[in-house]
Amino acid sequence: MEDYEEKVSISLPVDSEGYLGRVCPNNQCKMYFKIHPESASDNETCTCPYCGNKAHNNDYATDDQSETGNSLIFEQINDLLEKELKNMEFDIKPKGDFGLGVSLKVKSGPPIPLHHYQEKQLETKIECSKCGLKYTVYGVFAFCPDCGQHNSLQILNRSLEVVQKLLTISEDAEPEIANKMIENALEDCVSAFDGFGRELFKVSAKKASDEEKAKKVSFQNILGMQRKAIELFGIDPQNSLTRNEWDSTVMIFQKRHLLSHKMGVVDEEYIQKSQDRTARIRRKIKVSKEEVNSLCENLSKLAEYLSSEIAKLS
Repeated sequence: MEDYEEKVSISLPVDSEGYLGRVCPNNQCKMYFKIHPESASDNETCTCPYCGNKAHNNDYATDDQSETGNSLIFEQINDLLEKELKNMEFDIKPKGDFGLGVSLKVKSGPPIPLHHYQEKQLETKIECSKCGLKYTVYGVFAFCPDCGQHNSLQILNRSLEVVQKLLTISEDAEPEIANKMIENALEDCVSAFDGFGRELFKVSAKKASDEEKAKKVSFQNILGMQRKAIELFGIDPQNSLTRNEWDSTVMIFQKRHLLSHKMGVVDEEYIQKSQDRTARIRRKIKVSKEEVNSLCENLSKLAEYLSSEIAKLS
């Protein structure tokens, strides 16, 4: 076959939505994800969305894809060999009544069995905000397999957009239900920010002064997070906001603490930490739609600042 000019090529099957399965070649990871090849660039390197490992695209083939690829290749090679052998067929007729005839006939053998499989279902679909790659993963947070950008900021902003839509819906609700929706929106804001921050610090932990501490920072306490950001990364989150924006963010985080742990009833600790001059001890705290909307905007600024500043660190 050395002189045969045709090349054997195959196309791996994709799922019903056009996604192709991939598996991280890092032995400590081996996690499964999918990409949409039509949205991918010509980059030959792939980044694992879970551990950040970088390797050649070919190294991310799954076992099923390797088996399927081999069976498809063997099928094509078998067809090529059969074609070549068919070209060698001959039939020499005997001469005279008692001559000896010789012939060669090639019979097709049984078909090569093909390996079939289905790609797995995953939990979260993502479209990278930087390069546009569409990919799916287990969980929520991930590195883009194409450009390597982490999606923590993108996921936070998406969550904050949902919160703001819920606040709009609350305008048409009865007062009691509207208040509950606003309080829940505040909880969702803080939870989304906490998820973003924990993930950001975890994937950036090697840049911190103490890697293990960086992996354990909570973002539900805004003042505690500020101290840890300065201590571990030399970054002060307060620099991302005006003084009034920072003070209002600190206050509403304290309101959220009351709602989560004190049924929303004001105590001296709240007044001391929030500097809320309108609050009265043993009275229920009030949270407005405007406050939560402002918090969404402030958290987006704060998160973008943290992501940008940490990215600059070596």
